[in-house]
Amino acid sequence: MRRTALLVSAALLTALLPLASAQAAAADDPAPVPVDRFEGEVPFASQPAEGIFTWGSDSDDPPALQLTARADAPEGGKVLTGSYDISGWGGFTHDYAADAPAHDWSAHQGIRFWWDGRNSGRKIAFELKDGGAHGEASELWTTSFTDDFTGWKQLEIPFTDFVYRTDYQPVGGIDHVLGLTRMWGYAVTLPTGVKGEFAMDGVELYGKADQSLRARVTTDSAVHPVDEGQAAAVRFTVATTGGAAIDEPVTVTYETTGGTAESGTDYTPVTGTLTFPAGTPSGTSRTLHVPTLKDKAAEPAETIPLRLTVTGAKPPAETPQIVIDAHGLPYLNSKLPVRKRVADLVSRMSLAEKAGQMTQAERGAVGTPGDIATYGLGSLLSGGGSTPTPNTPEGWAKMIDSFQLRAQATRFQIPLIYGVDAVHGHNNLVGATVLPHNIGIGATRDPGLARKAGAVTAAEVRATGIPWDFAPCLCVTRDERWGRSYESFGEDPALVESMETIIQGLQGARSGKDLADGDKVLATAKHFVGDGGTAYGSSSTGTYTIDQGVTRVTRQQLEAVHLAPYREAVERGVGSVMPSYSSLDLLGDGRGPVKMHARADMINGLLKDRMGFDGFVISDWAGIDQIPGDYASDVRTAVDAGVDMIMVPYAYQDFHATLVDEVKAGRISEGRVADAVSRILTQKFRLGLFEKPYADTGGASRIGSAGHRAVAREAAAESQVLLKNSGGVLPLKKAQKVYVAGSNADDIGNQSGGWTVTWQGSSGDITPGTTILEAMRKNAAHLTYSKDASAPTDRYDAGVVVVGETPYAEGVGDVGNGHDLELSAGDKAAVDRVCSAMKCAVLIVSGRPQLIGDRLDGIDALVASWLPGTEGDGVADVLYGKRPFSGQLPVTWPRSLAQLPINVGDAAYDPQFPYGWGLTTLGKVPHGGATTLKVLAAAARAAERAGAREAGRALVTRARLIVQQRAGQHITAAVAKPFADADHLLLSGRYGAAVDRLTAAYRAAPRES
Repeated sequence: MRRTALLVSAALLTALLPLASAQAAAADDPAPVPVDRFEGEVPFASQPAEGIFTWGSDSDDPPALQLTARADAPEGGKVLTGSYDISGWGGFTHDYAADAPAHDWSAHQGIRFWWDGRNSGRKIAFELKDGGAHGEASELWTTSFTDDFTGWKQLEIPFTDFVYRTDYQPVGGIDHVLGLTRMWGYAVTLPTGVKGEFAMDGVELYGKADQSLRARVTTDSAVHPVDEGQAAAVRFTVATTGGAAIDEPVTVTYETTGGTAESGTDYTPVTGTLTFPAGTPSGTSRTLHVPTLKDKAAEPAETIPLRLTVTGAKPPAETPQIVIDAHGLPYLNSKLPVRKRVADLVSRMSLAEKAGQMTQAERGAVGTPGDIATYGLGSLLSGGGSTPTPNTPEGWAKMIDSFQLRAQATRFQIPLIYGVDAVHGHNNLVGATVLPHNIGIGATRDPGLARKAGAVTAAEVRATGIPWDFAPCLCVTRDERWGRSYESFGEDPALVESMETIIQGLQGARSGKDLADGDKVLATAKHFVGDGGTAYGSSSTGTYTIDQGVTRVTRQQLEAVHLAPYREAVERGVGSVMPSYSSLDLLGDGRGPVKMHARADMINGLLKDRMGFDGFVISDWAGIDQIPGDYASDVRTAVDAGVDMIMVPYAYQDFHATLVDEVKAGRISEGRVADAVSRILTQKFRLGLFEKPYADTGGASRIGSAGHRAVAREAAAESQVLLKNSGGVLPLKKAQKVYVAGSNADDIGNQSGGWTVTWQGSSGDITPGTTILEAMRKNAAHLTYSKDASAPTDRYDAGVVVVGETPYAEGVGDVGNGHDLELSAGDKAAVDRVCSAMKCAVLIVSGRPQLIGDRLDGIDALVASWLPGTEGDGVADVLYGKRPFSGQLPVTWPRSLAQLPINVGDAAYDPQFPYGWGLTTLGKVPHGGATTLKVLAAAARAAERAGAREAGRALVTRARLIVQQRAGQHITAAVAKPFADADHLLLSGRYGAAVDRLTAAYRAAPRES
């Protein structure tokens, strides 16, 4: 489906338009130019032919359109009518043909049309398509009108009322100028959530392009920081819609007045007029200089607004201001210890300024850019899929720099700390290196590789101006029905702890001394604590079944399973921690389920006091809203519980005001606020943001580079877990004739999973990368691909069927919320067709185990591919034997849904494949029996006593491979339980005990026949 125009968020729509009935045209206006008369001259069609076509978010959302003869038609005999019932987004477009010349609308004042009002009070978005190659590759400009009238009304919209769309651009934006010389048509986005009908007629261009409406004066920036004693340069530019020269003079009268700087003491006042004569080309600039004066006093920043009066054009949207930079104050001295800088700055700040530092807003929700300074915001974030246009490294850096510039207009010029969920690479950025999700990293059992994955992520994130990553997720997943299972390294806290080397990859040294480097970011341990243990059916969030539910554990279980990774994170110096949405029901404490954002005993008492965490705690997305009580109570409870910064994506004004009121009323102590702000500022100083607030793009050339993709390829290869390999089907040989099928063989979106470009992720070619099929083609002399296995299957040496899940994130992916653990009907059919016709290997691309037991006997080789990311070459590397399979299951693979939850250490444990299982394709697999295992056990104990980690791991791995060879596919409960226990013991450093448990599994295993 072509996404010509999406539903525009109410937060992004412009203010209600004061539209009136069309007035009689002035005598010298050009004649109206018809666009649509709806008499049949423009057909209903689809691209690339010119015509009117509908679109929507799913099959039910496109409206039904027809041309209807009506006696009351304002123009002609027919009108466009339609009915709609839209749940997501939907509407219609008139597009000019892709191969036809664009139209020139620049001579006209605006566009007008007749609308049959129903007085519904609903907003209707109206959009123009400007520039670019054709209607589907143009730039989108939008406005809206309100259906608050009854009957036919002619609505006039001047072109100057259209604003550039910031939520979606089909080609990432072009020049951000509504040129009107290359127009491809218009689109109408209809209201959602209500059934409705509409009628429209007579779309036409009207009026003459009045210079005062089409010309505008802009400044190069709304904020101009300058060192004391230097002159600020403010550049004014005159530009016209359509790009024509101005035909009347434009004057800009200016005066320095107001602000916090003192005229004559801090700056030399200026006043005067800049004139752009008639005939001045669009884009011409004039520069105004404002001298500042130097004194010997240490001072905070001071502002000098420029009052402007513009004639002949629209004035700048904001009053530009010069900012004399803060200087001479101790907190600005980079040679002082961070703690002294923090103490000095906090001592100078007002309550409102402190409240601002504790506030984090979503970048798309900031009403006006000036709010950053007005509220002294401490942080902005991009939620999943909240990206700049264009979504490029340069686009990110430019956007974040523009936000940082606004923070320079505050008294102490405290920089923002910008955060993003980069959970498997810089996954919001198109073209970034997308690594396997954590479940795959856990399968590698390679702490060094986890660290390299963190380093790649940090380098790409920081190169776009972002210093803070909401990763890693340290949840211990205990139920694969959870939609966030793939964000976990595994079900064993010992495995999760071993993968926390990723924190050093992200942050560098535990002390934080590397955080200011251009390739490091502040890490976030999330979600504290117990989010992986929520009980199925306990969620109260919408249709979620398990995510954001209740974790019911004893204190001993909490400590042993869910808290252990956080102790390790604190030891590694993680800079921030995010509480979970979930509730904790600590059995025996008499409190019942309590939201984690409200648990002072866990955040203040355990994390900060007992563990000694010295970073800051950031809430999850609107997490405090889930605390019972009114809003003031939510704020008070969360802050008193130890949450230092509150993520209030769309409520930053309300939160700021409420926090200030609560402190003034004495319900939140000033000391608690000072502590929170001190923790936040400490990390900002460590990140070097006061010295370098703007993006350091020196590493941008490494984003998506061959070197970074090589790390992702290595991770993808090591994450592949070979579960079955009867008859040595794998590795494949280049000369073999191979038949490839399955829904996930050639889909970069599916193999990357959720949290890729958008929050939920999506299928298809969403970002550059190599699919598994493309990678296999590089290795195969003879390969046939048939997605649904409908092509003939005779005379092939081997088949590879790549199946599994489509992307999802969080509770949207919960089993029972439209998802299950079964292969789709199409995938099952492809497996059956291929595996009944030839030797076959089935690859499961998924975020969690899939129930495959009913087909396992007919499958020769089975691989858990997890979500390998953009580097499908890594998968092909093990399929074709360039690297041996070495991955191990990070979670237990169940036989049936009824077994869930099932985890290593359970008293009853009879899975399809146990935790830690993973065959190899090494050329020489270790052999031996009980005697060999006895020798290995003795050597393992010696390695344990000597602290020889690598030797101990190697000895246990050898024993594991011997046991797997013995057991084959005869994995009974008597084999599975000690086998899984052994991997937990290995990760806990108990190598001798691990071999002992493997010996027990060996003795329980029947010989492979």
